[in-house]
Amino acid sequence: CTLHVPAGQTLGLVGRSGAGKTTVLTLLQRLYEPTAGRILIDEQDISQVSQDSLHELIAVVQQDISLFHRSIRENLAYGRPEATLQDIYHAADIAGCTEFIRRMPQGFDTVVGERGVKLSGGQRQRLAIARAFLRDAPIILLDEATSALDSESEQAIQAALMRLIKGRTVIAIAHRLSTLCAFDRIVALDGGRIVEDGPAASYLRRHGIGPRTANHRLSVGGGS
Repeated sequence: CTLHVPAGQTLGLVGRSGAGKTTVLTLLQRLYEPTAGRILIDEQDISQVSQDSLHELIAVVQQDISLFHRSIRENLAYGRPEATLQDIYHAADIAGCTEFIRRMPQGFDTVVGERGVKLSGGQRQRLAIARAFLRDAPIILLDEATSALDSESEQAIQAALMRLIKGRTVIAIAHRLSTLCAFDRIVALDGGRIVEDGPAASYLRRHGIGPRTANHRLSVGGGS
């Protein structure tokens, strides 16, 4: 089967565990090669481009954020080491990080500890979104970016994600259908195959998710 995602579209992937959602995102990042078929971005086979070129096109916001035992500033610049301080500050501000960073002992120079142990889950997620803003990639992959957070943190991250995905091509995994109320399209997978594909609003109505149950909130997760 073929999955075509037009530029600028927001696409939610749904399905049971093992349906193939994570596999889609993994293949898009070329973490392993497909055993059959091809993956094209802008009509170019990604197996024929360098990892660096692909890295410039795609930013990933995951559930489990990879942070290093370094400063907040260095962690934000990971993936774009040439970023200026002004670029870093701007990305942090858009992602809603500036307030909590300023409360840190050394601000942007605060060392976050192994895997960001000195930060809360919500703070780590917002740094991941700021990192994606700094990358300024045209394609965003979201992997359960708001899971396991308290409601206050989730709302803040939802707002940051809405700013991040605007005008970009987005592919997101969703375990809760209500998280896709603002998406353009939903694709349901089963056993690695597409079993449903259509407008998000129609899919959500068929499954009993409407404006009231969705509560007009976007809580996205990625990873397919």
